[in-house]
Amino acid sequence: MSKTKIDLIDRDKIPVHIAIIMDGNGRWARKQGFARIKGHNTGVETIRNIVTFSNEIGLKYLTLYAFSIENWGRPKREIKLLMKLLDKYLADELSLFLENNIRFNVIGLIEGLPLEIQKKIKYNMESTKNNTGLTLTLALNYSGRSEITTAVKNIVKDASSGKISSIDITEDFISSYLFTNDLPDPDLLIRTSGEMRVSNFLLWQISYSEIWITPVLWPDFSQNHLAEAVVDYQKRERRFGKV
Repeated sequence: MSKTKIDLIDRDKIPVHIAIIMDGNGRWARKQGFARIKGHNTGVETIRNIVTFSNEIGLKYLTLYAFSIENWGRPKREIKLLMKLLDKYLADELSLFLENNIRFNVIGLIEGLPLEIQKKIKYNMESTKNNTGLTLTLALNYSGRSEITTAVKNIVKDASSGKISSIDITEDFISSYLFTNDLPDPDLLIRTSGEMRVSNFLLWQISYSEIWITPVLWPDFSQNHLAEAVVDYQKRERRFGKV
């Protein structure tokens, strides 16, 4: 029997942090003749599949771009359905997190989300804070530029109050003011649907991330596709600007 991509993964060289731009739910639905929300619903099933597999192979951090600030520009009906779907996801998946030792985390301007969703986010984060397996981070109401802008504002505020001076400001110092201050930078950035852009996602953090793009639409993205990305990553030589 021929080996699958999953069989080819070197379990001793798993990247520490993988970030994924989940793209293509709407196009998947259109191709199938469904309403867009069907694509989002199927996309949630893919999230569950990928989160479970990531935990099984020993990945420590997985960050998923779930809802951007720019997504608020979509039709109101679609946004309403997306928020309902997110609310259900947060309620349904907590048992999965607890049973599989997964720590749940969120980055973004959480205060801009509906109150009930904010409550579920905080509850899930508190309930899983001591878990030591995979850290799953959802980027919600997030954009890379807003993250950097927020960091700059907070640095200026602390500088004005005398808490810090200009000599304190290093790259690591700036990183400590980002939403991802307790996460390592991604080793690998994956984008589904074949689009060749980073879409305002983790702009500071992906400076030296390896990038892997697949034409597969997110609802069709499987464990084998993730394994393919990991195997490709494991063949690369990361020099970080050095020889």
